[in-house]
Amino acid sequence: MAVHSVSAAPSEQFDDFYSMPISEKRLAKHRIPETQSSPRAVRALVLDELALDGNSAQNLATFCTTWVESEVHDLMDECLPKNLVDKDEYPQTAEIESRCVHILADLWHSPAGETTMGCSTTGSSEAAMLCGLALKFRWRAAREAAGKPADRPNIVCGPVQVCWEKFARYFDVELRQIPLEEGATGLRPHQVREYIDENTIGVIAILGVTFTCDYEPVREIAAELDALYDETGLDIPVHVDAASGGFVAPFLQPSLVWDFAVERVVSINASGHKYGMAPLGVGWAVWRTAAYLPEELIFRVDYLGGDMPTFALNFSRPGGQVVAQYYSLLRYGREGYRKVYEAASSAARALGERVARMEPFRLVYDGEGALPAVSWTLKDPGAAGFTLYELTDQLGRRGWQVPSYPLPADRDETVIQRVLVRHGIGYDKLTLLARDIESCVERLTRGETGPGTQSGFHH
Repeated sequence: MAVHSVSAAPSEQFDDFYSMPISEKRLAKHRIPETQSSPRAVRALVLDELALDGNSAQNLATFCTTWVESEVHDLMDECLPKNLVDKDEYPQTAEIESRCVHILADLWHSPAGETTMGCSTTGSSEAAMLCGLALKFRWRAAREAAGKPADRPNIVCGPVQVCWEKFARYFDVELRQIPLEEGATGLRPHQVREYIDENTIGVIAILGVTFTCDYEPVREIAAELDALYDETGLDIPVHVDAASGGFVAPFLQPSLVWDFAVERVVSINASGHKYGMAPLGVGWAVWRTAAYLPEELIFRVDYLGGDMPTFALNFSRPGGQVVAQYYSLLRYGREGYRKVYEAASSAARALGERVARMEPFRLVYDGEGALPAVSWTLKDPGAAGFTLYELTDQLGRRGWQVPSYPLPADRDETVIQRVLVRHGIGYDKLTLLARDIESCVERLTRGETGPGTQSGFHH
């Protein structure tokens, strides 16, 4: 008869996560633990905490990608150890970054072909700052060459995302932000003249205003600057912040003239992890030609034995997001991007039509002609019986993240709600949202908002 020995100590391989030592105490919050723990248990406990986050599938506030295909997860895993900046060690990843730059330059009608300059970034905010720096350095060089002072630069814009406020503060540039006119959803061309002077480094036009989702008229803004040049000699470039619209307009509004087809546009930033359908962590900066990116901004670094040109605010960056962007460009192509955003726009318009039929609301943006989104306000805030902030709170109890906020100056007395429709947010999900909006409005108009009015649990 065979004799078998059995270990007295049970193998951790078969232990339950919640009976392991790490699960019997609070997870470390201010000091690294003294001992190591089971990877299985740590993973389970961290996931437990992450489950307390909101459901990204119901996050209708963010522009960022919240759904990707399983193939993207696989590619990201393969790229975890790759530092994008180390181009000698990972030359093919660097090649893929270059391909993305040139694909986007072509998509945005760059006249420079394969000599276009551009780079990836951690997002459109970093890309915007790099493009802003290029504007500042070119303006400063021109002023110094003319023997004029170059110590008071300003940049002109309408309602911009906070990254431009950061750029202005971090890099010592005056931000001249033009208030919204009554009924406007963005900067209007005739407004720019009175804000421009010889210290203006550029005008920012937004393709997809954060607050309203509408496109500012790039071609018309450029035409106004052309006229200003003819009259005064002030030659002011345009930068297009296409954080969201840069991956939408070429497919949904192909006849819209907004990019390098407008001669005064010198640079464009966009976010790959928004409507570019890449996971979080990638943006793009592209210049009209190499001449618009000052050589002095490019660092040539001897890193691990190779000479690498780099222009970025970060030096070590994972390569996975850029590879995932390349995957999306190959995977969807022009046909796929068009189909995805036609479906998203159709769903947004359907939601807008349903909201418009609800008595308290008036549409601000109906989802037609720009980003796949919809926004609305209260027709009569004083008579509605509730605020949009209260409606946001009520929808949050159902898991929906639908933001309410005032419009920028001078329309900040108007509070709106906004829903963004991205890849992964379909028609059926938005019908469920509309149903919940209706039921929340019904409760709010009856005054049923406090915890005492909630129905109890029933078996």
